[in-house]
Amino acid sequence: MPSAPPDLAALIRARLPEPVHALVPPPCLLDMQGEVVEYEDGRALTMRFPVLPRYRNPLGNMQGGFIVAALDNTIGPFSFLIAPPSATASLDAQYLRPVTSNDASITCRAWLVERTRNTLHIHAEARNEAGRIVVLAQSVSQILGERAPG
Repeated sequence: MPSAPPDLAALIRARLPEPVHALVPPPCLLDMQGEVVEYEDGRALTMRFPVLPRYRNPLGNMQGGFIVAALDNTIGPFSFLIAPPSATASLDAQYLRPVTSNDASITCRAWLVERTRNTLHIHAEARNEAGRIVVLAQSVSQILGERAPG
């Protein structure tokens, strides 16, 4: 039997240096109604996001910026779980197919490719309900500082 997904906000708060006044979870994640599907400690984070009607473009598909926002709302929390706070330096996306009005949700997975002294290299993908990849993404984040001991 699979275990329940972890409390992402609690995991992130436990890893933040003191004192940090961070919005955890951030309002953008709350607005997109993201839910944790799985966290592989230090390796990957998988989240699910509903395809809300307000995210649709004139053709009825999920607007690409919202798909990337869902990916960013997966990459960002994952980066906080694996390193000191960081800031996105680049985020590139390749669109492979649309998220249609038939899709009730998308699933985003982010995983660590490499960590250097000052950067995180993270890849991510968004999949539709049929399990087909809709967007591939690559992110580089600049680590802002070292985590307090603990």
